[in-house]
Amino acid sequence: MLEALSYLVMRHLPSSCQEESRWVYNTFRVLEHSKQLDDADEFSLTKFSRPLDTHYRWDTMRRAQDRSVSKAARVGDKHQAGEKEDSSSLIHQIGRDNSINCLLRCSRSDYGSLAAVNRSFRSLIKSGELYRLRRQMGIVEHWVYFSCNCVEWDAFDPIRSRWLHLPKMSTDECFAFSDKESLAVGTELLVFGREITSHIIYKYNLLTNTWTSGMEMNVPRCLFGSASLGEIGILAGGCDPRGKVLSSAELYNSDTGTWKMLPDMHKARKMCSGVFMDGKFYVIGGTGPGNMKSLTCGEVYDMETRTWREIPNMFPARNGGTGVTEAPSAAEAPPLLAVVNNELYAADHAAKEVRKYDKVRNSWSTLGSLPERAMSSNGWGIAFRGCGERIVVIGGPRASAGGTIELNSWVPSEGPPQWKLLARKPSGTFVYNCAMMGC
Repeated sequence: MLEALSYLVMRHLPSSCQEESRWVYNTFRVLEHSKQLDDADEFSLTKFSRPLDTHYRWDTMRRAQDRSVSKAARVGDKHQAGEKEDSSSLIHQIGRDNSINCLLRCSRSDYGSLAAVNRSFRSLIKSGELYRLRRQMGIVEHWVYFSCNCVEWDAFDPIRSRWLHLPKMSTDECFAFSDKESLAVGTELLVFGREITSHIIYKYNLLTNTWTSGMEMNVPRCLFGSASLGEIGILAGGCDPRGKVLSSAELYNSDTGTWKMLPDMHKARKMCSGVFMDGKFYVIGGTGPGNMKSLTCGEVYDMETRTWREIPNMFPARNGGTGVTEAPSAAEAPPLLAVVNNELYAADHAAKEVRKYDKVRNSWSTLGSLPERAMSSNGWGIAFRGCGERIVVIGGPRASAGGTIELNSWVPSEGPPQWKLLARKPSGTFVYNCAMMGC
């Protein structure tokens, strides 16, 4: 449901930032002198150095790519017989393997521009090979995806401070106004909702910049808890199409596009939240069948033993109570949770505080305050997410003439909450859904 810039990319790279900068610099220098770019003025290095707040458009890249292919073809016609390039080598002066090794270290903000170089680069970007290799090397960039409109999504790259507006979803009115959950898994953004006749999943593919539908879970559900870890995501609990509260869970693998049922939880629950911590999947909060009060227990799933373990009194106390809120389940948002460096944090929307979980003592401590302008209604309307080494809060003040969405971040390792404004944009509504894509 809803939920200084230190470098967000966790990677096994040269130890010095200057060394890494030289990697990227040399990559573009080779690209600049590549035969494939001899006459392609549209792809001078200024394209890769556009202002940070410039909107990043794939459709522009596609048109530019077509012009590049045309010019490259004309250049190729001038080559003498036997002098044809080996397009599979990408940057042919250094070979395919070294080319890929350089491209892995480029920000994925630049992948759209790289795809515009020629067919070989575009094929490499769309194949997903770079993302698979980045995952193996531990290279991860975290982007924030969120929706302040029923069928429109924006992405924000906190490294480059760049915005990306996703293509508009093509849905019916029932889906647009139904309850929706979202989850980013691998290079996919999944949006779960309901159309007139059934539950439906829309999938945004980062590699093709397109939405598709038709994917089906084993057990259609809504109002569930979910989280992702690399190429896998787990969904647990929720309600089936008849409103029955579920204890079942299933795992999605974005590499294979398949769903697999997992063992049932000990308790059925809906309106819960899910996180991955220490390689295990946790479900926290929510309400049970016929229960109008939030559950205080959590459950953790061990993927190695394929077993669930219940954790009593894991849900953080809110509203000054003992962990059971008096707000009706329909009014209360699922717990606002974030994991950074395998530590669990929660946002108390009523007290506007940030709390941290002690895994050993099974207790919570208050660290500080949420951003001043992060407004919500019973927890609805803001997002609280782990984003690499930091926590990001998305939300803002509402006004009769409109409002503002602000992205604030805090690095827990640097001490008590000190929020830094990353970006803001006008918005006539609040945050409906939010997901964090790390790839």
